[in-house]
Amino acid sequence: MYKILVVGESCKDIFTYGDVERLSPEAPVPVFKPKENISNEGMAGNVVKNLEKLSPNTEIVFWTQKDLITKQRMVDKKTNHMLIRIDTGENHNIDGLVLDVTSKEIISSFDVVIISDYNKGFISEETFVEVGKNAKLLFVDSKRKLTQRMIDVSDFIKLNHLEYLNNSDIVHKNLEKFVITLGAEGAQYLGTKYASPKPQETIDVSGAGDTFISSLAIKYLETNSIIEAIKFANKMSSIVVSKRGVVTP
Repeated sequence: MYKILVVGESCKDIFTYGDVERLSPEAPVPVFKPKENISNEGMAGNVVKNLEKLSPNTEIVFWTQKDLITKQRMVDKKTNHMLIRIDTGENHNIDGLVLDVTSKEIISSFDVVIISDYNKGFISEETFVEVGKNAKLLFVDSKRKLTQRMIDVSDFIKLNHLEYLNNSDIVHKNLEKFVITLGAEGAQYLGTKYASPKPQETIDVSGAGDTFISSLAIKYLETNSIIEAIKFANKMSSIVVSKRGVVTP
């Protein structure tokens, strides 16, 4: 049985599905009639949910902020077109993670640590580095501008194409650490593209990155091969983008 620690910001994902049948006479905007609410754990919380489904016998510990963040999406049910997303809970300073001697020892007891860094204030650069220094194996999914110190303590870092563009200079100096996801094209590692073995029609990309990093870490633990891990993560991600909302494979 593996032991995995997930560190990062979490939120409540709420999908409000409804009907749009006309435009408002007051302004050129759709009139939305809500019909159904579906809520899930989001961000790093979705990483945890994916791990639970992918490896049910794994012991998972989750360190996240106390403050509640919500992301509510208003979605036309017929077309799955998102009209607007309303985010709350990010307008105040989130209490940051503080590590002491005991917590650093706890970090070293896990087979792998996953940092799911949505750059909301829970993980400072110093905390990131300390987690990496004490982790046996560190996988990272980050939305921030990375520094060399953060890269040095990481084993593998997953970025999507836009995140890659934000870090392109430093990525090219550390190619062996970066897995770049390319949407329907799959993922790239060390200049080689790995296509999805089961590409499907994209319905909703919400949470796909969480599925990818979870699958990547689990399969790497099982095989010690980043290539096999990428192929598996591609497959799992292709499943979740073919479904509505934030789901697990």
